[in-house]
Amino acid sequence: MSRQPQRPADIAQRLANRSRERKDAPSAGGGWRRDTFTLPRQEAREKALEWFARFPKAAYMTEIEWWRELDDGQIEFTIRRLPSAD
Repeated sequence: MSRQPQRPADIAQRLANRSRERKDAPSAGGGWRRDTFTLPRQEAREKALEWFARFPKAAYMTEIEWWRELDDGQIEFTIRRLPSAD
């Protein structure tokens, strides 16, 4: 029972198919829900506080995954959380 070596194109196709299947699954993205916002500094702070109040870190593992200050002074950030606290 010998297996023929796979070509890189075969491997790429298999991985693309697997990726498509995962996107259709409920746990797509590793089970995390991500939302990105671009807001003035004070509004960004309020939005983050709102999310932490609505989705507590202890239950949803909510966190600011990434952020940066843009040239115009606005803050762009991504909040990550689990979709449910079951």
